[in-house]
Amino acid sequence: LQKCDLHRLEEGPSTTAVMTREEGLHYYKTMQTIRRMELKSDQLYKQKIIRGFCHLYDGQEACCVGLEVAIKPTDHVITAYRAHGFTYARGVPVREILAELTGRKGGCVKGKGGSMHMYTKNFYGGNGIVGAQVPLGAGIALACKYFGKNEVCLTLYGDGAANQGQIFETYNMAALWKLPCVFICENNRYGMGTSVERAAASTDYYKRGDFIPGLRVDGMDVLCVREATKFATEHCRAGKGPIVMELQTYRYHGHSMSDPGISYRTREEIQEVRSKSDPITLLKDRMINNNLASIEELKEIDVAVRKEIEEAAQFATTDPEPPLEELGNHIYYNEPPFEVRGPNQWIKYKSVS
Repeated sequence: LQKCDLHRLEEGPSTTAVMTREEGLHYYKTMQTIRRMELKSDQLYKQKIIRGFCHLYDGQEACCVGLEVAIKPTDHVITAYRAHGFTYARGVPVREILAELTGRKGGCVKGKGGSMHMYTKNFYGGNGIVGAQVPLGAGIALACKYFGKNEVCLTLYGDGAANQGQIFETYNMAALWKLPCVFICENNRYGMGTSVERAAASTDYYKRGDFIPGLRVDGMDVLCVREATKFATEHCRAGKGPIVMELQTYRYHGHSMSDPGISYRTREEIQEVRSKSDPITLLKDRMINNNLASIEELKEIDVAVRKEIEEAAQFATTDPEPPLEELGNHIYYNEPPFEVRGPNQWIKYKSVS
């Protein structure tokens, strides 16, 4: 594996990794599912079936899959609004994700969250405000420490959010209190339409914690991400406090669906990344070259994935929208029903948790 760049660390993650055939097939299927799901989301958006904001994750699949397979289901994850991949990796079925995108009752947040606000057990969502999830992640890590559960929180943000003041305030508190928090900067080279070189005086995001150790990882290689995450979470579980991890990755789509993605970068640049360092192709080649799978087997997975995505899209376009009465529901958790004034002040809704 490619060696990680280190900051305030004497040794880093292993440069060799063991991957079984079963693991490889699982990683391949998961990444391929996320890729196809995002391409289907693109299509549904263009058909005006998905509305509002929609930030796609294709190109970055090795990040969420590598992170997820290195942690325990009881560990915690919080990220920004490019959240579909993490939602799937954390165990939410494709049909519930696509139904959430189309605002339907069968969505993972019952059609009320949309693209940027998806949640499941130990996954605290997509968060819409740039960088605001980082202090929340430190709060989750504080809870992990307080309850003595030996759990960690992966707190993700992008290179665009990396210059936010609240992130540095959070680093400070996390270091003071030795919180079990892995701060992860998914550096996809562009914050909205601005390249990292134009936005940051220092693009060494893994050194930004200053007094917090850090490592820079090849975010296009699922095994690199897996090994680095194992290293980082062991650091936290050992009571050494937080660590910063920069994943060098790339997004194929624009910042969101309203951004064509080619006004600030060339088609050739995108094509070069696709041809040289696509995370799915890298894993596929590695598996075939090491006799872990045949081309035919992987093609069978591709066919099964396409079928699953089509069925999920069918559900997401036919499932009913939530009724207006549900507008006031789920305001509080575990509360007895109470009255909520809806958009019409003469109509009262009973809110249930």
